[in-house]
Amino acid sequence: MSLDRRTFLAATAALAASPFALRAAEPPVRLKKALKYGMIGGKEAHTILEKFELAKKCGFVGLEMDSPSGINVDEVCAARDKTGLIIHGVVDSIHWSTRFSDPKPEVREKGLEGLKTALRDCKKYGGDTVLVVPGKVADPANENYEQVWQRSQEEIKKALPLADELGLKIAIEVVWNGFITKPEELVKYCDEFKTPTVGAYFDASNMLKFGVPAATWVRTLGKRMLKLDFKGYSAVKNAEGKDKGWVPIGEGSEDWPEVLKACAEVGYNTWATAEVGGGGEEHLMKVSASMDKILQLV
Repeated sequence: MSLDRRTFLAATAALAASPFALRAAEPPVRLKKALKYGMIGGKEAHTILEKFELAKKCGFVGLEMDSPSGINVDEVCAARDKTGLIIHGVVDSIHWSTRFSDPKPEVREKGLEGLKTALRDCKKYGGDTVLVVPGKVADPANENYEQVWQRSQEEIKKALPLADELGLKIAIEVVWNGFITKPEELVKYCDEFKTPTVGAYFDASNMLKFGVPAATWVRTLGKRMLKLDFKGYSAVKNAEGKDKGWVPIGEGSEDWPEVLKACAEVGYNTWATAEVGGGGEEHLMKVSASMDKILQLV
């Protein structure tokens, strides 16, 4: 081997080992891959433990549970411990049907009790957030935008002492509920609680319908962003001028590289949770592989 050849190989090796070269090859942020527990189905998994084992087999490291629910909390904790999967949070399962914005006080009270149950279950599971949809603009007279804003804040504030006692956060999700459609609105809504106990659960696909890029949402939310949901939504217009709509993860208009860059900029480095149609092993493997590609985990 000539000296020039040795010198070239040594220089190449040094460059490959350089922290700058490694940094350039890595994603801007390394997020952990999770899915909603309710997505796990198919003939392979019937018991709670089997569902956890299937999620792990498909490459997920975390789950998000629903509460209130009829599920046995102790069985869930046992499956968590046996598989090593992390339950990073809980979704308030009744926030849509039993809304904090409902005109009837008794319904709002029931919704509050549901949130408190979700908080207690989340603590048992070892999670750190409870996802909440604050309400729905359903009636111009009795459940309009201003009423949803006021009523939902009033009810959620009643759960703050329990959340603080348990060391948990309440994460407000943006959905198609006629309510918050701009990042500045979500910032204002969260900040009015005047506590870091309330933050944002951002779904990168839900809000594409309203024209603001997902990365702009992330940058605007900043440290308020507590969790991130993964879907696929295409804003490409069809012949009727409407969005194509829901598509598999990775086939939408999200601009994931820019979203990940924005996450790194605001210091978000925890969970990316799939929220798509459920299924068995074959389906979940595809979801997992799509997330791997986007998150640069392989």
